[in-house]
Amino acid sequence: MKAYVFPGQGAQFTGMGKDLYETSALAKELFEKANEILGFRITDIMFDGTTEELKETKVTQPAVFLHSVILAKTLGENFKPEMVAGHSLGEFSALVANGTLSFEDGLKLVSQRALAMQKACEITPSTMAAVLGLADNVVEEVCASIDGVVVAANYNCPGQLVISGETGAVEKACEAMKAAGAKRALILPVGGAFHSPMMEPAREELAAAIEATTFSAPICPVYQNVTASAVSDANEIKKNLIIQLTAPVKWTQSVQQMIADGATLFTEVGPGKVLAGLINKIDKEAVTANA
Repeated sequence: MKAYVFPGQGAQFTGMGKDLYETSALAKELFEKANEILGFRITDIMFDGTTEELKETKVTQPAVFLHSVILAKTLGENFKPEMVAGHSLGEFSALVANGTLSFEDGLKLVSQRALAMQKACEITPSTMAAVLGLADNVVEEVCASIDGVVVAANYNCPGQLVISGETGAVEKACEAMKAAGAKRALILPVGGAFHSPMMEPAREELAAAIEATTFSAPICPVYQNVTASAVSDANEIKKNLIIQLTAPVKWTQSVQQMIADGATLFTEVGPGKVLAGLINKIDKEAVTANA
């Protein structure tokens, strides 16, 4: 079975999507439509902006989404997903790809998500850290032992977990992780604690926007971050998407479930090859490709 996977924030690079814009009339039309919807020329930043400009959350999230979704649309008849999944932000790309969301609604939600997350990041100093070389349950136990808010946020692959929370609590957790035998525990260059309780204000803001958006019956199941299982009911997809901002990304579990359900080829659609790398670490036998 063909599975298509969509990356999240962090996969961006200057020049992303420029080749699509220059070689595909459909891509150019969609990029220009995106500029109108967003109210600024995101294509200028994507194609020629600095790394710093591209790193702004309000730019990064729509940029990665646009690259993934427009790339999928240019595949035309070759794009026949039997299951989809996206990592964090990538879940929105996956939901456009499987027909749950329209291109326009997906972009509007991603833009609102980015702005809501940016605001939430400014309320309390918060951050994320990558922990390498510890079992998931050990990471969870260490987080639970720390005073303050710090939780497991991204289950990326066995031995690679990202924690998220208040800056002081994350720093203390990193020291405790090293004491528990972690190979590395390093603070990431992000401006907030995504997929943690610190995102509650953003979740509330985004929930209203998601509730007001039409979700259609998908052409194939999406393996959602929150459940790590196949979901085809539009209302259930909507409910899980609202929870996603404050809940962990169960990427390892999602990929394992997709393989158990018959995935034979994982094609990454979007900038970079981050997910293909993680999938190969989750299952060495997995066959991966890039769109």
